Order: sequence, then structure tokens, then C-alpha cells
Amino acid sequence: MPRSLSGLIGSVVGKGRAEEEESLSPPRENCLVCGSALAGSAQYVRFRVCGRCGFHYSMNARERVESLADPGSFREINRSITSLDPLSFSSKVSYKQRIFRDQRRTGLTEAAVTGTCAIGGSPAMLIVLDFGFMGGSMGCVVGEKVALALERASRNLLPVIAIVTSGGARIQEGVLSLMQMAKTSIASGRLHARGLPFISVLANPATGQAYASFASLADIVLAEPGAIVGVSSLRQIQQTTGEPLPERAHTAESFERHGALDAVVDRARLRDILSTTLDLLGPQYRLTPMRKRGQRRSIETSTTQVPQAWDSVQLARHEMRPTSLGYIDSTFAPFVELHGDRHTADDPAIACGIGRLGGQTVVVVGQERGRSDANGAGDHNDGRTSPAGFRKAQRALRMAAKFDIPVITLIDTPGPYLSLQAEQGGLGGAIAETMALMSRLEVPSISVVIGEGGNAGALALGVADRVLMMENAIYSIISPEDAADLIYQDEARAEEVAESLKLTAGDCLSLGIVDSVVQEPPGGAHLNPGEAARNLRRELLAELAELRSTPSKRLLRDRYRKFRNVGEYSSHFRTAINREVDALQGLVVTGVRRITRRQHNAQPEDESHDGIDDLFSAGDD
Repeated sequence: MPRSLSGLIGSVVGKGRAEEEESLSPPRENCLVCGSALAGSAQYVRFRVCGRCGFHYSMNARERVESLADPGSFREINRSITSLDPLSFSSKVSYKQRIFRDQRRTGLTEAAVTGTCAIGGSPAMLIVLDFGFMGGSMGCVVGEKVALALERASRNLLPVIAIVTSGGARIQEGVLSLMQMAKTSIASGRLHARGLPFISVLANPATGQAYASFASLADIVLAEPGAIVGVSSLRQIQQTTGEPLPERAHTAESFERHGALDAVVDRARLRDILSTTLDLLGPQYRLTPMRKRGQRRSIETSTTQVPQAWDSVQLARHEMRPTSLGYIDSTFAPFVELHGDRHTADDPAIACGIGRLGGQTVVVVGQERGRSDANGAGDHNDGRTSPAGFRKAQRALRMAAKFDIPVITLIDTPGPYLSLQAEQGGLGGAIAETMALMSRLEVPSISVVIGEGGNAGALALGVADRVLMMENAIYSIISPEDAADLIYQDEARAEEVAESLKLTAGDCLSLGIVDSVVQEPPGGAHLNPGEAARNLRRELLAELAELRSTPSKRLLRDRYRKFRNVGEYSSHFRTAINREVDALQGLVVTGVRRITRRQHNAQPEDESHDGIDDLFSAGDD
């Protein structure tokens, strides 16, 4: 009995392959994992998935095509290319005999099936590796067929879907097999250069050369549940380490936790996920402004009462305040979430993906505090972003640049994740690179402070063409508590310090930090999240329509000037003086009017009053 679930999966795969080596046997009657009956199961008949335990059995290439492509839409290409024996490989059974045997058994000419199709109405190039044909290994013909498919997709401007089930190298072709990694990687580079989507799906198993080349170069990497994933096989790792593997090691779920995958997707949902993603990344509608926008609303002119600084702090941190995922669910549907930084981890404090706003595809990056999450805020570090989280955001930003998709960031964090591990993991560099990447994006960008905008953790996602702020949000270099402790050595004076920090939406608007303030429902966004989301959506649509019609060179120039001039002493000083002059002129005009009115209505005994006294009394009023 295997010592771990990974071993169990490996043994089941081995048994399944042994059966396939003999013949294309009819569907089995009982599940090899849980023993439940499979006969008559619609889930098993259609998707080869056990309806009880969810184990995903092998599917051949034809079944894969049938499960994904719209009926009658698949057109195979390069079917006639077949393998030779380039090295005259010597073994018990000749290479040519093995090729012929697998061709006769599977009905395929090689381990790769390629062709054009439609998935949910969206055209695509489909690449499927079949594990039943010599373990899906990548020999010269497989590499050639994959490269030809990628090149044809580049010429015809088609997105690519690759389903990978491969056991590693085609040893009968020696170093020629190894070179297919370079061939397919170079071909995928052409696809990326044309700005075309590339999605790979790792099935069981997805190891060796295919995984370490074109499959891992996709924009989005998905995997089926329980799939064995990695450069090496389970057997190789066990032989090298001499120790049993941990539970679920080398599986898709483990790779997702470590940031190497975007999502683990059940086979029954795969077609829907692929069609939605292709639709979002396909030809886009373009928002255009219906009319020139008027003067942006100032918080001081709102009909609602201007919140005090400490009130805003409390409302921004309210445990029921809508989080990024809440706004995403209500504003950007449909939404396909992406996971992982492709290096070490998947930081739950960053939620990012591709969604749609008013018919326009957008990339959304949000800092998630997790207040509304059933697992509690601790799972999200209260929105404190780690280096992996910033790298995850950078992945989304680069995807937006590649596909010419506007970016919307939702800011809600008390600051970056502060720890020795984070510092050693490159926290400072990750923050700086995220800001730099935001600043040089050639696509429109909008940042929204939806809750707490804490220092560099917030600013990293705030270098945008437009910066909006919810009415009761805050934006500050330091928390009021930390400032009170630093200045007075007394955190109890946080309310007093909050006023001096100028952290409210109204303060940030007057300082030129934000461009517009989004009105919240009376009492705060937590009292009516739906209304808050509608208000935000309306502002985003208006801003995005205006930005979408702006040339990229002008976006870059205006964005540079915007942040280059923030805090410039002369401009801020001039603004402050003008504000004071306006207030003084209003006071003088009011005083003069009152003096005139009193003189006109005065009795004889009142005529001894000095006008200057009336002016000052008007000021007191």
C-alpha cells in the first residue's frame, strides 16, 4: 500500500497505463481509489471522473478534444507527421515496432494531436498530448507538431490551449528529444510577442520536458485535481532522497500552494473556465466617453456630512466593510482569478485576475483583508502584502500590458507584511519594482483606496493614471496609533494625531493625492455594500471611458507629471494661499454687507457704532 496520497495516485496511474498498454479496454466498473461503482455514472462516462471521490482517470486525446471543443468545430492539422528512428535505437523491442504498436492501439500517429477549434464560441488552437502514446513523451515529432501549432496560431492570431499529459523524455531519440524543449520554448516566444493568450492545463501526469518548456511558459497555468506535476517523476525523487514523500507532495494542489499554478480546476468545470477566459482575453469592446466630464466632485461640496479623521479611521477598518473580493464579485463579473507568483508562494493578501467592466475586459489587482472570509482575516494577514504577493501583482500587470487591457487596483492594507523572512525575501525590491511597473504601463490604470491605504504597501499599487478614494477610506504614511506612540509615546492619543496626519479622503483630495472621491451610503459602505459597489462602478466606468480614448504616450506623460509634481512646495503653497485668500474675501464681503444693512436700518442711538467693530462682530458670527 503506498505511504502517501501521491504514491496512491502514482500507483493508479501505473495500473491505468499498464491496462492501456494491452488494449483500449472498456470503462472499468469500480473506482480503483474508493471502490465505488462507476457503471452508469454520468460523471464518469462524460468526464472520466469518479462521482464519489472525484478521482480523475486518464482521457485519451480524442476524448479531450470532444470534451472541450464545440461540436464539429475541431479541424486537425499536421496529422500525417510520424516518427522515424533517427538514432537506430537498440532495445528489446525496436523503436519502430513500439511506434507502430502504439499507432495501431490508439489510432494516433503520434503523442500530440493539434488543430483549430472553437471553445464556447471563441476560436483557438488546441494542443493535446496523449499519455497513452509512449507516455506522452516529447520526441522530435511531438516537438515539431507543438512548434508548428504555436507558429500557426501566431500567424492566424489565435489563442492557444495546451493539454499536457506527459511522462518525460523520449529516450529512444536521445539528445534530439532534449532539443525539443528549446524548439517549443522559442515557438511559444513568438506567440507571446504577438500578444496572444496561451493557457496550459496540466493533467495526470505532467512531468519532464513538456512541463519544463512550453507548458510552463503559458500566461495561465491550470491543473486537474491530484495531477502529478514537476520536472522529475515521483520515482526519481524517491530514489534521489531515499525518503518517503510528504502527503500530496508533487501534486497540483501542492504546486498551487507554492505559487506555481493559477488554479486547480475540476475537469467538469474546465471547459467553462477556458471559454470564459478566452472570451475575456479575446476581441474587446472599447469604452468611449459619451460626453466630456464635468468638474470632479469635491468631498467638501457633498450633501453628506464630512467625516472627522478618527471617524474615517474607524469606518475604514470596520469589520463588515466591503473588501476587494466583495467589490470584485459585484463589479467585475465574470471574473477569472489567478494565483501564485510562479516562484515560491501564493499570497492570499493579493487577489488578482481578469474580469469585465461595462463590456471592457480589465485586469483587477486587489489587496484582500479577508474580513468576509469564512476562514477569518488571519488567512490573509489582514491585507499585509508579502514579496510573493507583490510578484503576483506584477504577473497580473505584465499580463495587462501584453494584452492591452486596462488595470484597476483596489487598495486596502495597513502596510506591507513586515518580518525578517519578508525582508530576506526581497520586500523592498518587490515594492519598488511594483511601483516602477505601474508607472511604465502603456495601458490605462485606475487605483481605488477602498479601505485603509497604509504607507508603501498601498502606494505600490497606487501609481495610476487616476486615483480614486472611497469617502470613508484613509491614506497615510503611518497609522495613527504608531504615530501617537512615536510622537507622544502614548497610543491613546491616536485620535488626536489622526487629525494632523491629513489622512481622510477630503484631505487627500485637497492635497492632490487623489483625483476623485467616491460617495458612500450614509453611515459607511458596510451598511449598504450594494450601493457602494454601484457608486464605485459608475465612477470607474466614467474614468475608464475617458482614459481608454487617450493615446498611450499621453498616458505615460501625464502619469509622470502627476506623480512628479505631487508635494511640490510651490504649487501646494500657492493653493493653500489661494484658499485662505478666498476665505478672507468671503469674510470681508459678508462683513461689508452686514455693515451696510445695519447702517440702513439703524436708529439714532445706533449711529455711534464703529464700522470696524461691526466687521469683527460679523466675523465672530
